[in-house]
Amino acid sequence: MTVAGSIAAIVLGAAVGALGRLITPGRPSMPAWATIAVGVVAAFAGTSLFGLFGPDDAAWSVGQAAVQVGTAVTAVILVVACWPAGGGR
Repeated sequence: MTVAGSIAAIVLGAAVGALGRLITPGRPSMPAWATIAVGVVAAFAGTSLFGLFGPDDAAWSVGQAAVQVGTAVTAVILVVACWPAGGGR
């Protein structure tokens, strides 16, 4: 993983986590820091997935960003949906 890929994963994951929190209907039971952390971790997982199945070049690309965002969005939706009600206090 390159430095650019790591920075992109952190920035994109945090943005997706924050947006996921904003678009969640009702009062979210999950703490904001946890939503953002899920987005960042999932974006790193997306980087790894892209490395496994994507092209062999080490440079960061739009395709890698798309996989990072897609993985982060999916993870945030799943974790927020499974988070126990009242667990964010």
